[in-house]
Amino acid sequence: MLSQWISGTRALADHPIALWLIAAAVAATLYLILIFAFRLVRTRLERRAAQPGHGMAAGAIRVMQRTSWILLAIFALLIGIDVAGAPFPWSEGGAQHLWFVLIALQLALWLDRAVDVGLSHALHNRGTVTATLLSFLLRALVWVIALLAMLDNLGVNITALVASLGIGGVAVALAVQTILSDLFASISIGLDKPFEAGDFIVFGQVAGSIEHVGLKTTRIRSLGGEQIVCSNTELLKQTIQNYKRMQQRRIVFSVRITYKTDVEKVAAVPGIIRSQIEGQSDTRFDRAHLARFGEGALEFEAVYYVLTADYNHYMDIQQAINLGIMRQLQAAGIALALPEQILHMPRDAADAAPAAEDAAGNTAGNAAGNAAGSSPGKGVGSAGGRNPGGSAPPAPLPA
Repeated sequence: MLSQWISGTRALADHPIALWLIAAAVAATLYLILIFAFRLVRTRLERRAAQPGHGMAAGAIRVMQRTSWILLAIFALLIGIDVAGAPFPWSEGGAQHLWFVLIALQLALWLDRAVDVGLSHALHNRGTVTATLLSFLLRALVWVIALLAMLDNLGVNITALVASLGIGGVAVALAVQTILSDLFASISIGLDKPFEAGDFIVFGQVAGSIEHVGLKTTRIRSLGGEQIVCSNTELLKQTIQNYKRMQQRRIVFSVRITYKTDVEKVAAVPGIIRSQIEGQSDTRFDRAHLARFGEGALEFEAVYYVLTADYNHYMDIQQAINLGIMRQLQAAGIALALPEQILHMPRDAADAAPAAEDAAGNTAGNAAGNAAGSSPGKGVGSAGGRNPGGSAPPAPLPA
């Protein structure tokens, strides 16, 4: 009797409905365990993220928020079915394919959020355009790889699909290569940050402030007021001078005084220049010397640094220095040199000029007289008296 009851109990336990009930119980228990484990990990991460310098913990919390509880429930059910040995309703091997699909989907969800979190942290204050574009490209890559992996696991031949995608990608890239070039140039600008909105740049014949860096073009407001639209690719080919990031400005200027200045006063000029530079705020003196004996003046060269990038402030400082130097030179009796040219003519050369003119006139007169005396049927010209020999030509013979 007992043996019959035990065999009947075994038959009841091996019934498909009983096996599915056991699988459901195991799945529910496992699902609750997974929920408790995730909440425990999240609580600890939140405590760590509340402390300064733990940005990775905050990022991990955002990635965990992308967990799909539906996928976890199906995952727990599959484990319960495998433990209980309940009959799977699909064909043989269907459970294995479903395992892979679930894992691939959940990994894709986590990677999708990780890309978003990583880019937002890496590209902080580097422009929303670059972050959006990179996020779209990387997330699309994640989902394409996940989809191809799932199709391949389900038995779909993806070789032709991959080849078609490759050929189509090459065709599209050739068709829009200019646009793609500008897009990747925009990404390069966003990552490398050679300039950003508000910077004053100079390249080629263009000088102006950056207004906007877009996906294809960069818009610049020039000094004249007009807006200049430049391709990102062409802009990166230029040598760009970014004046907003200038920390200090090196200034070189010269002062010219006359050669008539006494040597003692000449020696005092570098000190005058130095005192005027050091008397201004936001400056650092470097040097001041009698640099060269120039054409028509003694040339002094001075170098100093303005400890700010503001051009208007630099011009105010330079103006104050120039006026101060002029006042001190005037007080010391030192004259600034004016542009001039001096022509020295020796006295011998001045006296020789009239004699040279007379000699030229005599030569011309002699040549004219000789020409007149040699002509047939003509008499002696008045110029003949200037012949060097002093003799008159022979008288004509009688008829």
